[in-house]
Amino acid sequence: MSELSSEMAALAERLGPAPGAVARLVQFVAAEPGEGTSTLARAFALEAARTAVRPVWLIELDLMRGEQHRLISAAPDVYGLLGDPTRASPDHSMFFTVQPSTDDQPGADAGFLAAYGVGRSGLYVTRFRRERLAPGQTARILPSGAYWQALAARSEYIVVDAPAWSRSHAAGATAPFMDANLLVVSADVRRPQASTAVKRGVEAAGARWSGVVVNRAPKPPPRLLRSLAP
Repeated sequence: MSELSSEMAALAERLGPAPGAVARLVQFVAAEPGEGTSTLARAFALEAARTAVRPVWLIELDLMRGEQHRLISAAPDVYGLLGDPTRASPDHSMFFTVQPSTDDQPGADAGFLAAYGVGRSGLYVTRFRRERLAPGQTARILPSGAYWQALAARSEYIVVDAPAWSRSHAAGATAPFMDANLLVVSADVRRPQASTAVKRGVEAAGARWSGVVVNRAPKPPPRLLRSLAP
């Protein structure tokens, strides 16, 4: 992860500081699995936490996968020990809903998401509590800004790791509420039409792109963050 630090620092500088008293929300998404989205999102969150004064959040939209929490908890020598689980919502709002609901209490969805402090970095990583799902229940990402606004008021960065567009269109639901949507493209990508699909899908949701992050390039590209072609 350390080899990505300078690149992520450059990316953070390019995106600019958090806008005033609220967090900067950054979403990473790729067209297809295996392009390195989760690695880059994690590296960016770790780099942001190095200098942040307020909390930094790493939120995985692929709820059933839970890769970010699993990888960080498995490498305490790299990331630091995880703290005890705590609430991941400041006001019981949530970016997903569990259906069919078995609890009519307000904020019931928030009980399905836990947050864990990562070492002493000020970084928090989320984990969806799949074990709490009843038979037949599933979770759906909401096209709502309530959760993002509430969390942003208490944070410096919110980094969203979205599933690949070919697997899920979850990024389309959250993209309109992000300050920056970054398309992750592997240097050896073989299906440019897949990148076109995610680009158009996110734009159709009413969101704008901030740039492209090229991953696994044989040589560092001249600029890590490049403007998207129209």
